Amino acid sequence: MTGENRPTDEQAQHLREEAEELERAANKSTDAEERRRLMEKALRIRQGIEELHGPESATMDPM
Repeated sequence: MTGENRPTDEQAQHLREEAEELERAANKSTDAEERRRLMEKALRIRQGIEELHGPESATMDPM
């Protein structure tokens, strides 16, 4: 079956929410190194979603 190893839309949604949480935490952080680390982690999550689901899946905004 095709798509067995691909995350579902629900999983992609959860990952998008996780990335958004990390970005919010980064924006609140006063430590530059912590802010950078959190933003990089959020970016890696979004890139992973994009690779598996296509570019329109990495963001909640419709294209």
